[in-house]
Amino acid sequence: MFFIDTLEVQGLGNRSYLAGGSTAAVAVDPPRDIDRVMAAAARRGVRIAFVAETHLHNDYVTGGLELARVSGARYLVPTGASVSFEHTPVDDGDTVALDEGLALRAVATPGHTPHHTSYVLEQDGQAMAAFTGGSLLIGTVGRPDLVEPRLTEQLARAQHASAHRLADQLDDEVQVLPTHGFGSFCSSSQAEGDTTTIGAERRVNEALVKDADTFIADMLAGLDDVPAYYTHMGPVNAAGPAPVDLTPPRQADAEQISERLAAGEWVVDLRNRVAFAEGHVAGSFNFEGEGKLATYLAWLIPWGKPVTLLAETPEQIADAQRELTRVGIDRPAAAATGEPDDWVRDDSQLVSFPRARFADLADVRESGKDLVVLDVRRDSERASGYLDGSVHIPIHELPDRIGEVPSGQVWVHCAGGMRAAIAASLLDAVGREVIAVDDGFDAASDAGLTLTRPQSIG
Repeated sequence: MFFIDTLEVQGLGNRSYLAGGSTAAVAVDPPRDIDRVMAAAARRGVRIAFVAETHLHNDYVTGGLELARVSGARYLVPTGASVSFEHTPVDDGDTVALDEGLALRAVATPGHTPHHTSYVLEQDGQAMAAFTGGSLLIGTVGRPDLVEPRLTEQLARAQHASAHRLADQLDDEVQVLPTHGFGSFCSSSQAEGDTTTIGAERRVNEALVKDADTFIADMLAGLDDVPAYYTHMGPVNAAGPAPVDLTPPRQADAEQISERLAAGEWVVDLRNRVAFAEGHVAGSFNFEGEGKLATYLAWLIPWGKPVTLLAETPEQIADAQRELTRVGIDRPAAAATGEPDDWVRDDSQLVSFPRARFADLADVRESGKDLVVLDVRRDSERASGYLDGSVHIPIHELPDRIGEVPSGQVWVHCAGGMRAAIAASLLDAVGREVIAVDDGFDAASDAGLTLTRPQSIG
């Protein structure tokens, strides 16, 4: 018999896997914080005999090298991946014995990267599951534009061929276990569902139901923005990531927080957006610890800039620290916990800004008051409809374009409220009068606000 344990990395929209038999296991695409993988192996009572990477990751820092070092496992890396550390190169068709009757077979599936490799778990020669990394996902495939712009169309064509190769080789009941596709920006589109099989994908996956030319044209037309920090992930993974240090950061008092702000460092408040709006340290930014912290903080912060974390409890700091190491923000410069009053000097006060709904915005517009509506959604989201007269600056561009926001009171919105809170904190930090619209975008039309829908034109 065999087992497969799934390790969710929800903030990044990824999954890692531990699979094996009664004595040995393989860890596939492990996260940077390897203690989670080792704990899973300990619960199963197995040793980690292999660590397998499907590709050189562009969206997170891998824990593969450190896990292999600590566990003594063989580190399987696709031959075409150019890396600077000792490993076992893997070619198409290579097979390793995992446990009694259990084996792992490599299948070349280029497309997400030129060297991308999937791994098929076989029991007594029969395929049971396929670890497909960024190749065949749930309903879609991994995006092909993260390596080199000049290779994008070529890799898109390779993705189509690779998806068909897996479908041709494997039976309907074989589980498909991707790394990306659960909210990751490595996915070419977002699909519904948490589990799938080869048979299910044959019926619905866009790479398997469309001809190559249609699939490629649709994929290239639908590619979304690439988080800025992706630029740094590949080189870190190729060089060999350093072990992580998850010991608590140094504590900062109110005076030190003030000094760090004055020095231009980032002070990030991890509390929920309601609490932040009600009272926060002037100049601090709000990235909710329960949101997509790693994705958006790593996307917006200038790379390498020191960051100080503020939270209610040490546990919240530890959770954020763990998540940030996965995207290469290894050590917070400092941290503080407690109540926001503890974070300001005696001669200073907390600041705040209002929150509102789209119905409130409709009322204010009806009154004729002069205001600015700022839409911080991505281009792909705005293309499905936007508020008439709104200004559009995607959240990831706002730090560099904040001077383009017209003068006046700013009502900032996104699709649900989280990114609007981030944007509101950025605007508040530079002294703008801001109101954060904490509402689902569907409520805008319900409130009577006029929307423009570009896709209906023509």
